Amino acid sequence: MEPYEVHATPSQEIHDWLTANGWYPGRDIGEEAERLIGVRLQDARGQGATLTPAEPAVRVTHTYGGLRLNRGGDNPDDAWIMKPTFGYRDDAADIKELAEALGVELFSVGCESAEFSLILVDETGRFFLLHHTGGYYAGDSDFDAFRRFIEGEMLPDAEDYFV
Repeated sequence: MEPYEVHATPSQEIHDWLTANGWYPGRDIGEEAERLIGVRLQDARGQGATLTPAEPAVRVTHTYGGLRLNRGGDNPDDAWIMKPTFGYRDDAADIKELAEALGVELFSVGCESAEFSLILVDETGRFFLLHHTGGYYAGDSDFDAFRRFIEGEMLPDAEDYFV
């Protein structure tokens, strides 16, 4: 597994899509990101689990937190809602189980509105979706995951990435 690296420049397509959804270069929601992460951590503890917000997940929350990233196209309601506090009953155990199978820490950074999948980021910056049918690999970085999302790309099973 390669170490986490910040991909500083999105493609023009991703840049345009992000800016149309309220993002701008250098965006950082600061203390609000820390508050959202704290709420998620407290919720996990209340479920009897400990989640670790690795640096890439913290960066994603600071950069995109609070945004509704609409896919566009035929279904205007299909979006990634970038808020780590979204979840479901006992989701922390499901996140931990997927993390253990992948051999990395995972942290929630939002949810996908159409299927209510949790959007997770690992300590290397990879994105995964946790759906009621299982885990899915969504991309090796934020810009790769966004590209796959807006193109409607079929996502491989997270099992392909288990250790």
